[in-house]
Amino acid sequence: MSSDASKIRAADQVIRSGIAGGVAGCVAKTVVAPLDRVKILFQASNPEYQKYAGTWSGAFRAGAQIYSDSGVLGLFQGHSATLLRIFPYAAVKFIAYDQVHDLLMPTRAQETNLRRFSAGAISGAISVLFTYPLDLLRVRMAFNTIHSSASGQPVRPSFLRTARLIYAEGLPTPSAAPATRDLVHTFPILKFYRGFSVSLVGIVPYAGTAFLTWGYLRATLVPVQSRSSGRPKATPLADLGIGALSGALAQTVSYPFEVVRRRMQVGGLTEPGRWLRWGETVRAIWTRGGMRGFFVGLGIGYLKIVPMNAVSFAVWQGMKRLLEF
Repeated sequence: MSSDASKIRAADQVIRSGIAGGVAGCVAKTVVAPLDRVKILFQASNPEYQKYAGTWSGAFRAGAQIYSDSGVLGLFQGHSATLLRIFPYAAVKFIAYDQVHDLLMPTRAQETNLRRFSAGAISGAISVLFTYPLDLLRVRMAFNTIHSSASGQPVRPSFLRTARLIYAEGLPTPSAAPATRDLVHTFPILKFYRGFSVSLVGIVPYAGTAFLTWGYLRATLVPVQSRSSGRPKATPLADLGIGALSGALAQTVSYPFEVVRRRMQVGGLTEPGRWLRWGETVRAIWTRGGMRGFFVGLGIGYLKIVPMNAVSFAVWQGMKRLLEF
């Protein structure tokens, strides 16, 4: 009987953790959705917006053009796919983090920077594995700026229309590696995993650094409620500040991986008949912009990531206090 009660309590905590993480992710993403749209256009080298890239003011001028062309809805284009992705992504990430954290660091005395980094990296990798196709759909919807129907009328990209276009994209040409051709012929679902390997590698330094910084600063700056509980006595303001700094450091460490991933994700649009690989994508970025090419849009990244992480961590902790776990 006690075993059943323990399982019920554990399942209840997982559900609460998922709700807290999912809500936190959705709120944070909504706050920065317009900046996210502009950043994707810059990272993926959309030709209509490259003239704005490279300066802080360019982000706002690009946003003004999007607003002028498409109104408020243009600034949130692709956001429906973002919310469909971010709720399960954030839910899985924070559930995994809570579970891995309790496994590696059951008490505050057992917390180390390596364990904090490992808990964040593992939780990030798990969440990316399960939600990557939704991220690809979001990027494609944000990247597309012009669609025309058979009658010549502009058509706003939709979730289902974008999914159909990705699935219908040409398979790799004979110049692509045979193994890639065979895999995509056999498993067309792989079209929804363009850039996945870069994303998986990139999430390790990003999530690992974010949770390492979060855990370290909370352990250093935030007092515990009591010796028996070991729980940090944090405030929403402290959560916002620590979350913001965590996001800034994580973004700096992982940004080159994000640029490579974005280029590979839109490869089906720029070169629909080929499967872009790591090496050629990195060379193309280097040839076009040198080292700076791997950091294009980083200023917008800070404008986006700092408030997003601040809100995400603060809402996550606020939801945990609200749901009492």
